[in-house]
Amino acid sequence: MDMHKSSNLDQLKWDDLRFFLEVARTRTATGAARRLGVDYTTVSRRVRALEQALGALLFEKSRAAGFVLTVEGQRLLGYAETLESTLQAACEQVSGTRLGLSGHVRIGCTEGFGSYFVTAQMTRFLERYPHISADILPVPHFISLSRREADIAITLERPERGPYVCSRLADYRLRLYATPEYLAAHEPIASRDDLAGHPFITYVEDLAFSPKLLYLNDLVPGAMSQLRSTSVIAQYQAALQGRALAILPCFLVAGDPRLQAVLPDEVEVTRQFWIYYSEDLRRLKRITLVAEHLHQCAELNRSWLMGEESRMRLLPVE
Repeated sequence: MDMHKSSNLDQLKWDDLRFFLEVARTRTATGAARRLGVDYTTVSRRVRALEQALGALLFEKSRAAGFVLTVEGQRLLGYAETLESTLQAACEQVSGTRLGLSGHVRIGCTEGFGSYFVTAQMTRFLERYPHISADILPVPHFISLSRREADIAITLERPERGPYVCSRLADYRLRLYATPEYLAAHEPIASRDDLAGHPFITYVEDLAFSPKLLYLNDLVPGAMSQLRSTSVIAQYQAALQGRALAILPCFLVAGDPRLQAVLPDEVEVTRQFWIYYSEDLRRLKRITLVAEHLHQCAELNRSWLMGEESRMRLLPVE
């Protein structure tokens, strides 16, 4: 590409920076186009316009890695993200309380918790704030905030580093479950020693997105497992077929008479959910509102998450 020797800052447009940010996050022009609701050629044209305005090459194309930021691109990324957050915060402040509580929030969360808890609780939140919209991503893999795959992340582990606002959202308990039919058809389970001869449903170990999920080997060393899945909901459905035991979150099974806790006083695991978002987003009221709402909902459902109640509670809509 023939770059200008000097930057044409008068040609620099915020909209071009928005296209740059999406390409940097998705590493593909196609992915950026999908997120921005435009076509591939529009993304390429806007990135080229930004490079020409700055007189710098921002991306190198790699067949294996896609669009990779150059040194100049890395430098621009931090400034562009700060500008993005500042503009969003300014719009909220200038618009006032009523119109300011609008916009979009994307929440990345673990699969079971996202599907069974976050989704239900966010429907109430959106009733209260009808001008806010949300994407909920309950996926069995890691969500990257640095690439803005989400605004808010809920994970099993506290992030080790990064400019994040982070807090412990809730504890939750897991127990061992089986169908009554399975228990009636197999050798009695009176103690943990009796578990050795039973089959289990568990995670695909090398694909588990967190070591916090690999609790079966600690509870039952050498456990037999013919069926494994990266999805806790798939494990739940498999357990319902009555062919094996499974360690599942109590909130996933709560109130389901088709599964029965096995050795509930001896076999239990406690894990934590952590919620965090980028420090830059602290100024956005909609982000802090969602985080506060989920904290309130988690506190209200502390007993349910710990397997002491069978019914999830919802905050009333004011």
